[in-house]
Amino acid sequence: MRVLVVEDERNLADAIARGLRKRGMAVDVAYDGDAGHEAAFVTRYDVVVLDRDLPGVHGDQICADLAASGALTRVLMLTASGTVADRVEGLQLGADDYLPKPFAFDELVARVQALGRRATPAAPPVLELADLVLDPARRVATRAGVPVDLTNKEFGVLSELLKARGAVVSSEELLERVWDANTDPFTTIVRVTVMTLRRKLGDPPLIETVVGAGYRTAEVVS
Repeated sequence: MRVLVVEDERNLADAIARGLRKRGMAVDVAYDGDAGHEAAFVTRYDVVVLDRDLPGVHGDQICADLAASGALTRVLMLTASGTVADRVEGLQLGADDYLPKPFAFDELVARVQALGRRATPAAPPVLELADLVLDPARRVATRAGVPVDLTNKEFGVLSELLKARGAVVSSEELLERVWDANTDPFTTIVRVTVMTLRRKLGDPPLIETVVGAGYRTAEVVS
């Protein structure tokens, strides 16, 4: 899941980003409304965690512009004011959810995860291919009933390939969906991650390379 955090309190923004990354999400951070507005329309994010009172472009304007664009991006609006009137106003601007400060981090994570599920075409809660089972909610992967120890990035790549259901997913798409904006676009990290993933998953191979195009899940004959 790709998330943008737009928050001018740097310590809070960085803490949110660190916590979401530990949950396996790819997270970018913007510390003012101008940078946040630009980032939100340059990259396709699943969820934007958006502070309402921002310097530069106001959070209300970013929210309204995203809603008007028709993007599938979901907005979780944060604010220091938690009155009913403020929540109603934020939702009317196009926010999908609203969380007053201070908040419990576990609640923020749960809300981001719920919004992320609504930002993309519905996928089964558990992804399966042959004897491979991937449970995104519990972050668990097994093959033939045996647990497979995956890093967050390996889990993310495998999840994207399984959700594609045999369609080719390019390296660029995987880089955009699993890594954040600080990643060198010319890196070989996707290829290296897929190689490691193949080794961990074992035989018969479950991931195919489509030369010049990307990767897809393999057809497994039982």
